[in-house]
Amino acid sequence: MTASTTRRSTAAKSRLAAVGALAVAGAVLLTACGNQTEEGSKKTGGESAAASKAPLFAKLPKSIQDSGVIKVGSDIAYAPVEFKDGSGKTVGIDPDIADALGKELGVKFEFQNGTFDTLITGLRSKRYDMAMSAMTDTKDRQEGVDSATGKKVGEGVDFVDYFTAGVSIYTRKGDDKGITTWADLCGKKIVVQRGTVSHDLAKAEDAKCQKAKKGKISIEAFDTDQQAQTRLRSGGADAGSSDFPVAAYAVQTSGGGKDFQLVGEQVDAAPYGIAVAKSNTQLRDALQAALDAIVKNGEYKKILDKWGVPAGAVTEAKINGGS
Repeated sequence: MTASTTRRSTAAKSRLAAVGALAVAGAVLLTACGNQTEEGSKKTGGESAAASKAPLFAKLPKSIQDSGVIKVGSDIAYAPVEFKDGSGKTVGIDPDIADALGKELGVKFEFQNGTFDTLITGLRSKRYDMAMSAMTDTKDRQEGVDSATGKKVGEGVDFVDYFTAGVSIYTRKGDDKGITTWADLCGKKIVVQRGTVSHDLAKAEDAKCQKAKKGKISIEAFDTDQQAQTRLRSGGADAGSSDFPVAAYAVQTSGGGKDFQLVGEQVDAAPYGIAVAKSNTQLRDALQAALDAIVKNGEYKKILDKWGVPAGAVTEAKINGGS
């Protein structure tokens, strides 16, 4: 993942969500509005029927009203935010929130899998209508800037912020190598998902370690967080780092809770945002209205409670609230 298109970061601060016991309650297939078919929207009178059933349908761009579908780019390998269950269905916090948004908007949210670092590029090429993938809302992403170089790499995106989370370090259980803070990683090896906030934090800490002559941090970056976990589990690294909800979920579930442990405190709180192309302000505003609606009607709270992440809740849908 490139620094400009990372999921959980790019010079950005990550997310803070006091994820308690992450209860994996039933796998939910992303269905959005089941009785709103694409054909119904295309037929004469279909739009008025959809509008009558979904209060915010009329706010959507005409092209989405006609298709009845919002195409969502997502790296579906980041449990519990988005992942495939045992039957291959896309489930998690993001799909459940999208399902609730779909009921307000009267359309289906269709998740399409892609590597995290290609999602913003997919928005620019109009492969996706939006990206929803535990993506941190940062100024660099808003402005299309590569955080590693400070150079403009493309058009920025707008974000509709919907959750807050932080970053954690985890190690093999019972083998923390004396690691409790990022500074303790000097001279050690860490595994991360490429282009994430964790990746950025590791690179920044490595620079500090080398300047202080405390030893280089060996950083191994992977396409997915699951690959990084596998590497750590096999003893190929000293530590791993992910967004707190993801790290806590891995600690709870991997090897029945016997593989990993969290070390130290979360760092760098920041919002997750739904990314939308700068030119698609109508969709952005429709998503903001839909998110505000599910916050108000209680559906949003039910979803976060279901996944054990209520402390990550937002009280309103802000646009470009990241820094």
